[in-house]
Formats: sequence, structure tokens, C-alpha cells
Amino acid sequence: MTLKNLLLGAALTAGALIGLASSASAYVVCNREGDCWHTESRYRYPGTGYTYHPDDWYFHQTFGADRHFREYNRGRGYWRGGVWVTF
Repeated sequence: MTLKNLLLGAALTAGALIGLASSASAYVVCNREGDCWHTESRYRYPGTGYTYHPDDWYFHQTFGADRHFREYNRGRGYWRGGVWVTF
């Protein structure tokens, strides 16, 4: 095996690994009622007043009587009035 083939193989392997390594998209979405939750995509929720934040946003927030961080729910949906609504 020549040095040229070895370097070419290493370059192809590195390129494949870089191509497979993608960063995960995650957001925190909040509604006007103060409900906030994690989501992996930006869906169009019914109504208005939904805001999206980066995933680490909630670490720097204070949640209390006027804002609630809700549990993760499987499937597509949104929080309304403290109740999870599924599409």
C-alpha cells in the first residue's frame, strides 16, 4: 500500500464521518399562556403567540406561577390551557 492510497483512504473516511455527524435541532417553544416545552421541529401550531428559543434557553429562565415548563410528550402537538393537544 502506498502513502498516496493511505492518505486518500484517510481523507475519504474523515469526509464520511464529517458528513454523518450532524448537530441535533432542538427548540423550546412557549405560548401566550406561559406553557413552554421542548420540540425537535418548528411546527405551525394553531393560533398565534408561539415563540421559539434555542434548546439551552430554559436553563436561564425562572418558571413559576405565570410560566410553566411542561413535560415532554411523544407525538406532534402543543400545550393549550395546561392540556396537551395532539394533532
